[in-house]
Amino acid sequence: MLRTERLTRTFGGLAAVSNLDLNLRQGELVGLIGPNGAGKTTVFNLLTGVYHPSSGDIIFENESLVGHKPFQITAKGLARTFQNIRLFESLSVLENVKIALHWHSRYSLFSALFRLKGFYAGEEKMTAEALRLLELFNLDHKKDELAKNLPYGEQRRLEIVRAIAAKPKILLLDEPAAGMNPQETQDLMALIQKVRKLFNLTILLIEHDMSLVMGICERIYVLDYGKVIAQGTPAEIKNNKRVIEAYLGEEA
Repeated sequence: MLRTERLTRTFGGLAAVSNLDLNLRQGELVGLIGPNGAGKTTVFNLLTGVYHPSSGDIIFENESLVGHKPFQITAKGLARTFQNIRLFESLSVLENVKIALHWHSRYSLFSALFRLKGFYAGEEKMTAEALRLLELFNLDHKKDELAKNLPYGEQRRLEIVRAIAAKPKILLLDEPAAGMNPQETQDLMALIQKVRKLFNLTILLIEHDMSLVMGICERIYVLDYGKVIAQGTPAEIKNNKRVIEAYLGEEA
């Protein structure tokens, strides 16, 4: 469904990502892990058009994404969350979700400007859809609160809701469990698995919480200094000597 071919991104003389060959099959939940500074978020920025590759290619459903802008890539079916939460803080929880749904609105600019019947019908439909998504994530009772007033864990969940509202085929989750306590992480694991099945999503997950990664991912890629040093099942990765050395350092 998605693959990269020798994907490389350099900043000056530093290769943040080097010759990355990664592939996602329909319906998979794949982990992307590695020490801090390994290049994981740079991969997400490349896949979503925030950065352009220095070389290599990104193929999504047999079409190259290189040169496309982020909004064009979202329209094709890739949506993401961010390592640092990027909500519209001064808008309500409901409005944050409706912004993503507007991408799929069917009323015209003319209808919106002159408040015609089609505009009100479209807005009513989007509000109902946004509330349905918020209910799935147990956020519907917070719909009128400003996003900035939500507890941290709920802000994380809202960002996932907003990404799903864009109706992606592939969902990229950048450290969704960051800052969560163990119980919140367990709840998030169950939630990710639920929405994956419900929305028929393919998911690529960056995460430092190994209990989450090992608990839900079917395959895992391990990055170190921008290069893949291992890939395989959770059991294979857990016992891989190069992975252990990357995280804990080599023996003296």
